[in-house]
Amino acid sequence: MINNLRYKFARIMGKTGAKVVSLKGGMGKSFPGWLFLKFGSYEALNNLAQEPEIGSVIITGTNGKTTSTTMIIKLLSKDTQISSNFESNTINAIATGLLKNDGKIGVFEYGIRDFEHGIPETVERLVEPIGVVYTTISREHTQVLGVKNPFEKYLGAKEALSKNMQDGIIITNADDPRTAYIGLKKEKDVKVNYYGLDIDVEDIFKENIIQCPKCGNDLKYTKRFMNHRGIYECSCGFKRPEPNVKITNIKMKPDRWYITIEGTVYNYPNQKNVSFKFDTDLPTFGLHNLYNTLCSTTAYASFTPEPINIEKTADEVFSSLTMDILPPGRFEVVNTKSGKIVGLGQGDNGDAVKANVLFMKQYINDKLEFIYTTPDIGEEEVFEDHLESIRLLNPDHLIVIPGRESVEIGEAYYNQIKDEFDSEFYPFPYEEMDKRINGIVDLVSKSEYKNIIITGCGEEQAMWEEIKIKIKNNE
Repeated sequence: MINNLRYKFARIMGKTGAKVVSLKGGMGKSFPGWLFLKFGSYEALNNLAQEPEIGSVIITGTNGKTTSTTMIIKLLSKDTQISSNFESNTINAIATGLLKNDGKIGVFEYGIRDFEHGIPETVERLVEPIGVVYTTISREHTQVLGVKNPFEKYLGAKEALSKNMQDGIIITNADDPRTAYIGLKKEKDVKVNYYGLDIDVEDIFKENIIQCPKCGNDLKYTKRFMNHRGIYECSCGFKRPEPNVKITNIKMKPDRWYITIEGTVYNYPNQKNVSFKFDTDLPTFGLHNLYNTLCSTTAYASFTPEPINIEKTADEVFSSLTMDILPPGRFEVVNTKSGKIVGLGQGDNGDAVKANVLFMKQYINDKLEFIYTTPDIGEEEVFEDHLESIRLLNPDHLIVIPGRESVEIGEAYYNQIKDEFDSEFYPFPYEEMDKRINGIVDLVSKSEYKNIIITGCGEEQAMWEEIKIKIKNNE
């Protein structure tokens, strides 16, 4: 903490910054917080974090952060006033969210790629979260500002956000051995609420070997739901914990998915266990978003001050969702005016591209063209994960485009797979983003294929959203 006079001045400056900029995007998500911290220092965030009556919840993971955070905000805001920020992954953004209004609870998305830039231990110390929520952890961008970041360090940085917690709740994915182990190690210090699937679905991808996060030996899976998520155990005794909240039934219809969610969790504001069971329906937005639904349900039930509302509110919120819940740049299937089915969106890691492929697969009714945007230098592991998805779809035609800065490495990745497929390489430069965007749109427009998937690495929102808009308009 800092002295009260300095804190009050920093808060005034931050509030002034919030009035100056729009809070709907761009610097509006970080500038007020940056201004507050500039005048108050990082330590002022600890003062600011004391203002929410209940406390603050931070959501992190590799995939699903923005969608889960959006759902959590929708649910909790039915019961209490919220301070929030999402789609921005900095300490400045957390400060901005706390400055927005006098919320009783703070809800913040926080992406972490390494210790140096994500500063998870500092954020945990200053915010003192009552909840840390983990979606799933898989191999992400292995380069951070040009420096190789091993997966072990990436995983450790995610864990550090809750490592020193001595009060509150950790909410984590039981089906993911990496996030489950984070929870298991903290059970002696805090409450842990797990979520997972209890339905009859099976992964269609080749089973990869996943190491036990406790001892390093290979895990044995009795069931795989999606990639490394499933029911697993190890000879050392580590195994999937029983989920506190789970989907126990699902009916997949063409227009909506109908599910049953049930569970018992520890509720922080009321300091007691609460139980619930409800039926609801969702957009047909893929298996990965079932996990986001479970994650948000568990967080809501854990932190709502009005647990009597859980079943009614959750059904109301989920049944009213549309595909608009997905953030800009995320994968979407577009039916064009010319009759093509185009699935496109960001897939910066292997887990994301697999989710995109699974989502697209249900729409494929003809020959398929895959337009793939590659990772960059030093991201060979991401390329290997992407290649699994390309091989699974086995496209009739493959187009490879550099997804990040290096055209040369994009071509090098292309040379590794060109002989497996009828393929072409288009060296659209990163520096000329309009040329890249227009080039991809032109490829879709001139394509002879009725089914096209476009995914891989690239500017998460700017590139993908503009491509979507132009394809919709041009086609």
